[in-house]
Amino acid sequence: MFRSNFITVLELLSGRKTGFLKFLLPFLLSLSFFFLPLYSQPEERYFDKVSTEEIKKQPHLVIFYPSPGTLRALLSLQENGFIDLKKVVVVGVFHTLEKTRYSESLRFLKEQNSINLHFHRLEAEVSPSELFQENAWTQEFEVIFNKSHGMIFFGGPDIPPAVYGEKTLLLTQIEDPWRHYLELSALFHLLGGSQNEAFRPLLSSKPEYPILGICLGGQTMNVATGGCLTQDIAWEIYGQKTFEDLIDLGETVWHTNPFYHLFPDSKNKYFPYELHPLRLMPDGLFCREMGLKPEDKPRVLSAHHQQVKKPGKGFKIIATSVDGKVNEAFEHELFPHVLALQFHPEFPVLWDKGALYRFRPEDEELRSPHLILENSPPSLDFHRKLWAWFMEKFQASYLKK
Repeated sequence: MFRSNFITVLELLSGRKTGFLKFLLPFLLSLSFFFLPLYSQPEERYFDKVSTEEIKKQPHLVIFYPSPGTLRALLSLQENGFIDLKKVVVVGVFHTLEKTRYSESLRFLKEQNSINLHFHRLEAEVSPSELFQENAWTQEFEVIFNKSHGMIFFGGPDIPPAVYGEKTLLLTQIEDPWRHYLELSALFHLLGGSQNEAFRPLLSSKPEYPILGICLGGQTMNVATGGCLTQDIAWEIYGQKTFEDLIDLGETVWHTNPFYHLFPDSKNKYFPYELHPLRLMPDGLFCREMGLKPEDKPRVLSAHHQQVKKPGKGFKIIATSVDGKVNEAFEHELFPHVLALQFHPEFPVLWDKGALYRFRPEDEELRSPHLILENSPPSLDFHRKLWAWFMEKFQASYLKK
C-alpha cells in the first residue's frame, strides 16, 4: 500500500513539465524498491493458497508475532538441538496494523535460509468490544486452526487493561494494541472463555492440539479465557514503588534485573533479565509428564513486571516463584496440551556460552547465563524436556491429521 502510493505520487510529479523531475524519477523509483520493504508489511496470505493435500505432506506450525527476534529464537533452539524445524512449515500470522515491520523478517530469512517460513496477513478491523465473540476474524481463525498442527504465542508488551475490565495503572505501557486484539481474539476462539460461555471453542473438535504461550503469550491466554493480570508485581504484590526498595527485599522477588534499569549503560553490561528458580506443583504437567520432581527448583529467565492475578476459565497454576506469590506457569484442564508460561525458555542468550554479563554490582567478572543454568540442575534439563514435550505433541497432532 505504502509502496504503491509513493510510486503514484512520483508518477504524478513526473507528469509535470519539469525536466529535472523526469530525470530524477527513475532514480527515486530504484531507491523505493530498496528501502520501502523496510516499511511495508508482507502481503502473503498463505492459508488462502495452500491445499489440504499440501497440509498433509508436512506439519504446519503457526507462530504469532513472526518478528526477526522470534525467528532468531527459533533458529537458536534448532541449532542447539531443542527443536527440529527442518521438515516443518512455519506460518507467521499477524495483523497489517501491527507496529512491527515483518518485512524485516523476510530480509532476515533471506540471509539465513534455515526456516521454511510463510506469512498470513489479516486486514479486517475488529473493535475491542468484539474480541470475545464471533467477529470478522472468526472464519480466518477456523481456517488457520484446521490447516495447522500447533501454535506458539510469543512475548511482548503490556496488554491494554481495558480488555480485562480494569483501569490502566501509570506503570502499564500500551505499545501495540492491534497485536493484542488479534492474539486475544485468536486465543478466545481457540480456548473459549468465561466472557461468553455459549461460545464453542475450536479446540473442542481437536482437544489434543498443542498451544504454547510464552510470557505475554501466556498472559494473553489468561485474559482471553476471562482472567486478569497484576499490572505491576513490585508495586501490587510486594508494595514497592522504586527499584532501590525492591533491591532491599532481595533477589528472590525480582523478575527482571533492577540493576539493569538503574545502570543501563553499555559499560556495565548488566544482564537485562533475571534467572530465578521455580516452585513446581506436584500435580502439574512438569512433574506429571516431563519427569520433574516437586523438590526440583529449575532456574528460568524472566523479563516481566506483570503476572496472572486470576486464572482464566480452564487454567490451573502449576508453577510459582519460590515464595508462592508470583504465578509462573499454567496448564489447561480441558485441553491437555495447552501450556502458558510466564518465563522465557526460548531466548538465544540461554544457549550462548560466549554471552557474558554483569548480574550484580559486586560481580568482579562477567558471568555466563548458560553456565549459571548448567550449574543449577535441573535447569538445562528442564528446558530440554519442555521443548521436547511441545515438539512431541506437535508431531502427534500432525500424525493424527
